Amino acid sequence: MDFNVKRLAADAGTFLSRAVQFTEEKLGQAEKTELDAHLENLLIRAENTKQWTERIMKQTEVLLQPNPNVRLEEFVYEKLEKKAPTRMNNHELLGQSMIDSGNEFGPGTAYGNALIKCGETEKQIGGAEREFIQSSAINFLTPFRNFLEGDFKTILKERKLLQVKRLDLDAAKTRLKKARMADAKAAVSTHKNAEQELRMTQSEFDRQAEITRLLLEGVSSTHAHHLRCLNDFVEAQTTYYAQCYQYMVDLQKQLGSFPSSFTNNNQSSVSGGASISVPTLPVSASLPSVSAGRGSSTASGGFSELRSSNGSRKARVLYDYDAASSSELSLLADEVIMVSSVPGMDSDWLMGERGNQKGKVPITYLELLN
Repeated sequence: MDFNVKRLAADAGTFLSRAVQFTEEKLGQAEKTELDAHLENLLIRAENTKQWTERIMKQTEVLLQPNPNVRLEEFVYEKLEKKAPTRMNNHELLGQSMIDSGNEFGPGTAYGNALIKCGETEKQIGGAEREFIQSSAINFLTPFRNFLEGDFKTILKERKLLQVKRLDLDAAKTRLKKARMADAKAAVSTHKNAEQELRMTQSEFDRQAEITRLLLEGVSSTHAHHLRCLNDFVEAQTTYYAQCYQYMVDLQKQLGSFPSSFTNNNQSSVSGGASISVPTLPVSASLPSVSAGRGSSTASGGFSELRSSNGSRKARVLYDYDAASSSELSLLADEVIMVSSVPGMDSDWLMGERGNQKGKVPITYLELLN
């Protein structure tokens, strides 16, 4: 018990000495041992690495899961060491809604069949997104988190210990300085004790500085490891976007089997009847730039000729259409009407005539007749 009291008293005295030294340094009343420039630079680099790693991690988590409530739920399950419930992502939810609505409208109808095909593709994209998120979490986020929760915490611990050793060293220097200023005969023993304490604290400080330096130099290895993780993340993104691209190209081909005038509205709005040509590539291939080709669609070319000639032609109605305003003309599937172009009218529309009735009609519901 006596030993413990003395130990406690010694520890309290050491703590008080450090507190006094720290306070006097802040007030400019005591000298401070500065770290060498190399060690200071290593400390700055380690701190910058920690800050930017945290920021990159946070933004990556937002990218992979934009919903903050879901991120919070996943964090809670992770801390409880439980598996979060599996739920459909946005692409899968959209795909399921499209499939359900397509079945409701009827798989035999053009619109219903197209909805089902689009829904199946959206679910494929949702599956690819799930694989991308899982791969990124394992190969990118986990190593970054391990650095923050492991290596950097060790660096912080040793850096804090180095600060303690520096305070002990500077306190010993102060005591030695005071002993030298005291009466020479009365302070012989005090002077010797101060010198011995200074040598001991200097040795401990140098040893701790070396330990801290070695840990800080290990940040270079961390950067190299994070670079490999970054390459893995980019590869995962490349695979994900290539898969999505291939899925959409395949979907575009399937939708191309429908009547040409029912396909992409964007194609009919390109000046000069230009259409977008998208080649089919394997997933591993580089993504091509989308280039515009001239006049590849017969239907689009026919509408372009009609607009440029300012004449009129017969057209067959492909699908029922209900007019949205008094300026439009309602249509019935398979009926034949006369259509003409009016200057200044939107390229997606023509003027339709049925007997004495007249109004705008969408070209995506029409097929020009020879």
